[in-house]
Amino acid sequence: MNDNLIYKTMDKHIIIIGSGLGGLVCGYILAKNGYRITILEKNAQSGGCLQNFTRNGIKFDTGMHYIGSIEEGQTLHQFFKYLSLFSDVKLRSLDKMAYDTISIDGMQYPCANGRKNFVDQLSQYFPQERANLQHYYNIIADITKNLPLHSLNVTEMPVEFERNYFQTSASEFIESITDNHLLRNVLVGNLALYRGVYGKTPLYIHALIRDFYNKSAYRIIGGSDAIAKSLVKSIRAMGGEVRMLTPVDKINCNDTQAVSVTLQNKEEIHGDYFITNIHPVRMLEMLKKTPLIRKVYRERIINMQNTISNFTVYIKFKKDTVPYLNTNKFYHNNDNVWNCENYTYANWHKSFLYMHACSSADSLFADAAVVIAYMRFEEVERWKNTSRGSRGNDYEEFKQCKAERLLNELEKQNHGILKNIDAYYTSSPLTYLDYTGTERGSMYGILHDCNNLSFSTVSHRTKIPNLYQTGQNINLHGILGVMIGTLITTGEFLGIDNVVKQIVKA
Repeated sequence: MNDNLIYKTMDKHIIIIGSGLGGLVCGYILAKNGYRITILEKNAQSGGCLQNFTRNGIKFDTGMHYIGSIEEGQTLHQFFKYLSLFSDVKLRSLDKMAYDTISIDGMQYPCANGRKNFVDQLSQYFPQERANLQHYYNIIADITKNLPLHSLNVTEMPVEFERNYFQTSASEFIESITDNHLLRNVLVGNLALYRGVYGKTPLYIHALIRDFYNKSAYRIIGGSDAIAKSLVKSIRAMGGEVRMLTPVDKINCNDTQAVSVTLQNKEEIHGDYFITNIHPVRMLEMLKKTPLIRKVYRERIINMQNTISNFTVYIKFKKDTVPYLNTNKFYHNNDNVWNCENYTYANWHKSFLYMHACSSADSLFADAAVVIAYMRFEEVERWKNTSRGSRGNDYEEFKQCKAERLLNELEKQNHGILKNIDAYYTSSPLTYLDYTGTERGSMYGILHDCNNLSFSTVSHRTKIPNLYQTGQNINLHGILGVMIGTLITTGEFLGIDNVVKQIVKA
């Protein structure tokens, strides 16, 4: 939107569908700038991937387990200041010399915060590869500094960057860095963080994730829902409305634009602008058969490839039996960390991620942990049309079998841990579909493909002039990717430079 129009639209009503991080941050920025905001959420809890659940007094994160670039002077820290999050969100640092640990065939390789520490640590295991590790990190740094929104830089001049960063796959880049097969695997050993696919996932996504966590890495004390609760509180304090248990059935359009939404209870709410923080397929379902959306666009969105889903085991430990683990363990059972989504029944969970929950700033023992492994939606598709809590004994048996296989593998890697487990709970791709609405339970939404990036990228704008999109399905994965996406979405109303300047001045 032209900057000259900003102050003419301050009385306008913006309806946001979905209270995931993207929807909440958009709501906060726009409410702060004088817009009337209404956020509509189908679930009882706000936050999307920030949601938590409690079992037997133990709280579990469902989607976001740790964050990066949160120390003074780093990008997410500036976002948190602007969004007034630090008063409500408390953090605990992961091990700065091993915030992530990549385990391959029983050997463990630490990822340390900071360029020098990162190179020094891995050079102890790969002494002949120091120069290649330095080259690797130099390119990572070059990519991130040349993405202006990632660094919250404002410029009126177009930024020149190397197109190969977008047109090259992460796998191709890693193979160009070194001939050492093991080091290649270590450098992408955390690809579960973005569900990387060999030959497809663009280099820039790998670079942004690496840079994000290498600057700093922290867990959120008491669970990531603290972020959502804080944003909801702030939006309401600024006069905005956030309504839970309010599923939207339809986005209504006239001949030129969207005019209202109809809820499942038949209530109709009119607005001037609309933002969807849901998967684009869900948005198209709400748009029904409006001629404003062409058939070719619908088909493109429906046929887009999505990232794989996951199966998770949530573990409650017996009190004071398991020392708190201040690193995240990425376990790989073979010598190729790529293609773990291409498994058979016999070799399922080629890899898994093991993380402890953080319940306090100084706890010596862990109360809980999660174990996460890739899972294709096809494994649970036969229960797709069933409802939560009534999927039958065969579904429960399926989950129990998968959980036991994961826990037995965890026991092999952490001898004696099974005897310290008090209880465990599970979620499948169906669970993720139920609570986030993402297509086929996809963990990170649409898969970006460097071979055809324009086809695998969805614009924040739609063909309907007053309807916009936000969230990780539209732009980048993870908390910082979603934050960056909100700059683009809210920039349609306020001007991107104006939004960035506000955040920088926070």
